[in-house]
Amino acid sequence: MAIRDIEMDHRMFSAAKMRSRQSVTRFVRDEDGHIIAFTVVMLTLMLTVAGIGVDIIHFETVRTKQQQTLDRATLAAASLTQELEAEDVVRDYFAKAGLSENLKLVQYERTFNGSTVRAEAETELTPIFMNLYDTTNSTKLMAAGVSQAEQRINNIEIMLVLDVSGSMGGTKLTNLKSAANEFIDTVLDQDFENRVSIGIVPYNGQVNLPQYMQNLFNVQDDHGVENVNCFDLPASTYGSLTLSRTTPMPVTAHADTYSGTTTGSYISPTHSNATVATGNRWCPPSTVNVIRAPTNNKTQLKSHISNLTAIGATSINAGMKWGMAMLDPSARGLYTGFVAAGHTPSYFNDRPYDYNAEDAMKIIVLMTDGEHWPEERMNADYRHGDSPIWRANSVNEYSIFHASRVDASNSTRLCNSRPFYVPHLNTWHSRPWNGSNPNTSTCYSTNAIYTGATPQTWQGVWASVRVSWVAQQLYVRAIGGTQANQMNTMRTQTPTGTMNTQLQSVCALAGARDVLIYGIAFEAPPNGRAEIERCASSPAHFFNARGLEIRTAFRSIATNISQLKLTQ
Repeated sequence: MAIRDIEMDHRMFSAAKMRSRQSVTRFVRDEDGHIIAFTVVMLTLMLTVAGIGVDIIHFETVRTKQQQTLDRATLAAASLTQELEAEDVVRDYFAKAGLSENLKLVQYERTFNGSTVRAEAETELTPIFMNLYDTTNSTKLMAAGVSQAEQRINNIEIMLVLDVSGSMGGTKLTNLKSAANEFIDTVLDQDFENRVSIGIVPYNGQVNLPQYMQNLFNVQDDHGVENVNCFDLPASTYGSLTLSRTTPMPVTAHADTYSGTTTGSYISPTHSNATVATGNRWCPPSTVNVIRAPTNNKTQLKSHISNLTAIGATSINAGMKWGMAMLDPSARGLYTGFVAAGHTPSYFNDRPYDYNAEDAMKIIVLMTDGEHWPEERMNADYRHGDSPIWRANSVNEYSIFHASRVDASNSTRLCNSRPFYVPHLNTWHSRPWNGSNPNTSTCYSTNAIYTGATPQTWQGVWASVRVSWVAQQLYVRAIGGTQANQMNTMRTQTPTGTMNTQLQSVCALAGARDVLIYGIAFEAPPNGRAEIERCASSPAHFFNARGLEIRTAFRSIATNISQLKLTQ
């Protein structure tokens, strides 16, 4: 090949190489522009997403804080121990969280064993990054929240302490029965899990126990009269909520301590002013006016209510004491006896619950139409056992031995002693009236046996004659003094002021244990009304009822049963 041809080829190759290099340079320059544009777009998108994320995180933080405040506030407001108004509690929580403007609605409902609080809140947020691409700057985020809390008590123990004194007769007792039976229906109709127990304590001048219940205590001086099972509670029992089953409990004497008699001259033991007025005994015999052990059997409870009768005086303190004794945890041994006797279902065997049990509530419904009447009880020396009184076998005449008439300074004086007073003759004899000493070779002796007359126990005496007759005819006419003083020797009266104090002592002790006390003054006089109002847990727990208003009172007490929880 010629040299010239070689040079020409070389020049052509160099030119082609140059063109190729220029093309690559132009391509690279063009690609750099596209990458920059792509990178800018991607960075913009990433910043946008990050910005939206920041907006969302901020939104969620605000929403979470708002919801947590709602939950805490409603739970606190719904607590049954909360004494402040529910709305005030919720608003205070939001104010302290700096969210006062967020709160939109507070609704609440409170009943004796339940509280429900519902609150709604919302806040409007303007996002920062989302609005960078919204030319109208109108994008808004709405954080809305709602919370509802309930506190309900699952396990409820209720004692109805009801006045059945003589003044409750007629329409008042009819209205009470209707109201109490409706209450039982309302409460137990909503109890599907055997959570509610109801007991009944009818009271008049005393509280009478069924025989099986009396057998669970340490009984002292039992007179043995059927269906008369009241106890003379020692004054010390009103200083606590317990009622001992081991301490001796004296049975109330079956005696007419209230009825008066004539003073001065003799009247026979069969005279109308000497014989017992059955309605004036402090513990009238009854098979219906007795404590009904706690149960949830509606039929049994309503039957008990429907059979109540009106008789006797008024001792509100005794009724309240027995009502609380049936709720005190120390009564679990009693409940075991109730279950064994078939009067309380076995699933209530672990009751009464402790006072601080979180899911339990104890309730007393205390009702009266009267005020305290001075309680009377026989003193120990005259309540039970042998008396110094004799009764003639052939005639209904009494005589009484007075040891002060025995002169044992020597045998002559002893034989001349005439220690038996015979009231219908107004004379002193050496033997009880119509009795003779079969051992005539001896003078009078304290352990002599006489035929024709029978020594009496105190319970035997009180079965026939009133206390005032014995005081006048067998003591005052024999050894002097006054009937009033002798009555005070034989029996004790508890002043109404003391009874009021005893009542309020039990009420205060119960309130300190968070027992809810509902008081119903049913056409009661001012003093009785005042005592019931003082005893009630608060003014809202007190009802001053007349006529059919007592049904409204009982309706206000009956409501649903459940436990503390967030429902929304």
